[in-house]
Amino acid sequence: MGASIGIGMALVALGAVLTFAVNTSPSGVDLNLIGWILMAVGAAGAVLGALAAASRGPAATEERIVRP
Repeated sequence: MGASIGIGMALVALGAVLTFAVNTSPSGVDLNLIGWILMAVGAAGAVLGALAAASRGPAATEERIVRP
C-alpha cells in the first residue's frame, strides 16, 4: 500500500505541472482540465493509501525471551 501513496503524489505533481507550468494548448485537448483531474485523482489515491496503511496497524513484531 505504500506504493499507492507515492503514485498518488506523482500524479499530483504531474497534474500541477500540466495546470500551472505548461502554456501550450494542443487543439482539442484542455491540459489545464487534465491537470486538475490528475491532481484530484492523485490526492484521493494518496489519502486512501494512507488510510489503508493506517488501518493495518503496526507491523507484526516477535518477542523473544532469553534466559540467562
